[in-house]
Amino acid sequence: MSFDRSNMIDPRLLSTLARICRALDDANLNWAVTGSLGFALHGIKTPVADIDLQTDKTGAYEIEKRFQQQITQRVRFSESASIRSHFGVLEINGVKVEIMGDLQKRLPDGTWEPPVDVREHREFLDVSGVRIPVLSVEYEAQAYETLGRSGKADQLRRWLKSQKKRRSGE
Repeated sequence: MSFDRSNMIDPRLLSTLARICRALDDANLNWAVTGSLGFALHGIKTPVADIDLQTDKTGAYEIEKRFQQQITQRVRFSESASIRSHFGVLEINGVKVEIMGDLQKRLPDGTWEPPVDVREHREFLDVSGVRIPVLSVEYEAQAYETLGRSGKADQLRRWLKSQKKRRSGE
């Protein structure tokens, strides 16, 4: 898919994302953009403050390795009440970049879902000539629902529905 969303997203975020894509291009890593930047890349109008990358455990440590000079929080296993992952933070060009590897969400029964395989849920978008892996909006809606964030999940589903109507000419 090809979009030019550059007019909706802070150019500093886009240039930082392009830098990340170039740095990871030869790595054959299983990663994708997630969160608000992912939504904006799809064309959803939403404020974007940082870059969130979702990957597997290996990818989290490899991304950290490739950006050693920009580490503000080393990747380590981290767990909250609803989510756990190998989590770290970078600062690239003044932009906060969060890394989440082998992300797991707590299910309503209290168990943890298996780590997310990003490959199963990513799409590639061409933004201003840069090929960017981004999690699908369908997956993001499901993930937010699992986390108990029904409002955000509903917002994403409404956007998906509007896109389907637009494509079908309704």
